Amino acid sequence: MTWARKAGCKKPPSQVASHPALGRGVLAWVGLALLPFGVPAPAQSQILPAAHQAATLQSNPPPPSAQADGQAATPQLPGTISGVIVDQTGAAVVGARISLSNENHSSTQEVLSGDDGQFSFAAISPGSFELTVTSAGFAPATYSGVLHPEEILTVPPITLPVAANVTRVTVGLPPAELAEIQVKEEEKQRVLGFLPDFYVTYVPDAAPLRPKQKFELAWKTTLDPVTFGLTAAVAGIEQGVNQYSGYGGGMQGYGKRYGAAYANSLAGSYIGDAILPSLLKQDPRYFYKGTGSKRSRLLYAIANSVICKGDNGRWQPNYSHILGDFAAGGISNLYYPAKDRKGAGLTLENGAIGIGATAAADVLQEFVIRKFTRIKS
Repeated sequence: MTWARKAGCKKPPSQVASHPALGRGVLAWVGLALLPFGVPAPAQSQILPAAHQAATLQSNPPPPSAQADGQAATPQLPGTISGVIVDQTGAAVVGARISLSNENHSSTQEVLSGDDGQFSFAAISPGSFELTVTSAGFAPATYSGVLHPEEILTVPPITLPVAANVTRVTVGLPPAELAEIQVKEEEKQRVLGFLPDFYVTYVPDAAPLRPKQKFELAWKTTLDPVTFGLTAAVAGIEQGVNQYSGYGGGMQGYGKRYGAAYANSLAGSYIGDAILPSLLKQDPRYFYKGTGSKRSRLLYAIANSVICKGDNGRWQPNYSHILGDFAAGGISNLYYPAKDRKGAGLTLENGAIGIGATAAADVLQEFVIRKFTRIKS
């Protein structure tokens, strides 16, 4: 939930010997000039015309060893290859495996992308190369290019598409076991490394959850330390603006506000995400789309506040969440101060707020949160 790019630059190779052919021509001319005299006396030589010199070079080409010496004077110095791995939203992909192979695949190196999705290979021999990128939940991607001597090459961002079927590695597992594996991964999802993000799946055809798993997600969410921290913050804000004044002030008033806020969270999680989804066989998770136009993704995210996937994989009205929001709103009448209770009005108000909050959260899930989500080990 991210991308400095460096432009590649190329340094010219060092030139140890300039015009080796001309140097060898002069030596040949000196030897030819000394032949009639039989003595190594450069002072007795005379300057030959350029045409004669060229003819001499053709009739007396430099030995192969001399040519090899000339080529060795410009060594092929190694270079560097770097880049960044991103998903289809532009978010950095952490821990992707990047394999570098030369043109004949006789040599291979591997690195993992860092927290910012970046990678780098140093001391790479010049020539053609190919990068192969793999990461769990994504389809593989490749990039081919040519590295020149001493070049510091930054390749364009390599985008990993979402895998069409990421469950292919678990072929043969029963749906219940497959769902258990997927849920365990979802329970490790944290925004910015600490905010729980358990109710979103990046697997398009994720296995349906069993009732036990739906209750486990609700249990894990309500007991997460971040939930207690956010509840404390909400209670503090309510106390600061004297909302629900019937609770009074001081620590006693704060404690009542904290209890009411936590009760709202508890009721919403268990009724809307566990009890009703189990009874109505609906999936409480948000299924990340990640593809298509921005408009289609926006409409998809907003619609997910009132529709959901059933355990049969089909889209249907999200009765679980809608009824859960209104049920939580109705229950809140039991513990809010008498003068703040509005009967059916409070129930409808809290229910509508819950649906609107879900729509806003789903939009953030689709466009923002993925960029900051990390899998916590």
